[in-house]
Amino acid sequence: MKTLLAAAASATFLTAGMAQANERLLIGSTSSSSSHYGYFVAVNQIINSQVEGVSASVAETGATVDNLRRLSRNQIDMGLVTTNTGYHAYAGQEDFDGRPVDSRLLWVYTVAPQNVVMRQDAGVSTLEDLDGVRFNPGITGSATEKTTEAVMRTLGISPNYVRGSTTDIVDAMKDGRVMGSAKSGVGNRLDGSSMDIATFTPISVISLTDEQAATLREEMPDVAIIDVPEGAGEGIPAYTTWAFGVAVHAHPDLDEETAYQIVKAVMENPEPQANAFSAVRDADLAQMTLEVGTVPLHAGAARYFEEQGLEIPDALRPVE
Repeated sequence: MKTLLAAAASATFLTAGMAQANERLLIGSTSSSSSHYGYFVAVNQIINSQVEGVSASVAETGATVDNLRRLSRNQIDMGLVTTNTGYHAYAGQEDFDGRPVDSRLLWVYTVAPQNVVMRQDAGVSTLEDLDGVRFNPGITGSATEKTTEAVMRTLGISPNYVRGSTTDIVDAMKDGRVMGSAKSGVGNRLDGSSMDIATFTPISVISLTDEQAATLREEMPDVAIIDVPEGAGEGIPAYTTWAFGVAVHAHPDLDEETAYQIVKAVMENPEPQANAFSAVRDADLAQMTLEVGTVPLHAGAARYFEEQGLEIPDALRPVE
């Protein structure tokens, strides 16, 4: 009888240990037609192959806002969140006014500089020169449009806004009906539509001044201020602009050790990510995270970055 009881107790202990070891995580991504979905498939494979005791799977979702709402309902454990909307949700602002969503930053995997691309013959060399100029703030309904308008309001600049699709604005800039447009860059390069315009129409990219950059850092914590090196396009010098990133946020209750192991595995296995999402290649994800993140880091993520000798900005320090 004692032997049977001991065996039963041992079996119960082993079963409990196995249950604990096989932690199941659901990752919210985006539409399966998006290149970002492929990135999360790669991350999922890294977690399953490198993080012992964790079994992850990817769910196709409606991207940032959908993922934040799923996090708030405990329907996913981590997922894609743009840094600007992530900040709004965390602070209970804009679309999340009165309904904040508590989440924690794990890492940022790509940054979208917001480039003010102008025809060179527009006579615009500073953002202040945009007052009254026919200018497209971004594709209608896009995050770029909303953020550009907020930036211009904050800086006290009033362009003559022209709305339209990418095709509309490219054609309008080519024939001079619109003198400029705000467009998301691809890493440190101009996007394809801006390069299309540049093929036959000389362009420039307008930089923030030091004073404007300081104002945005103070008054718009939902965006990052970044320096883009020379070469974003042919003949384009270095410039400073605002940006937002695409990040992975986690539920605050995600186990600290699990978060640590996931971030460690992702930071130390870049090749599968680059194969799935080329913008990640040669990117310093850790530095990008600390520069562009907008909500507090998960304690597990912060522990990994600190072990690498990186300094955590005050705004990103864990709140637990």
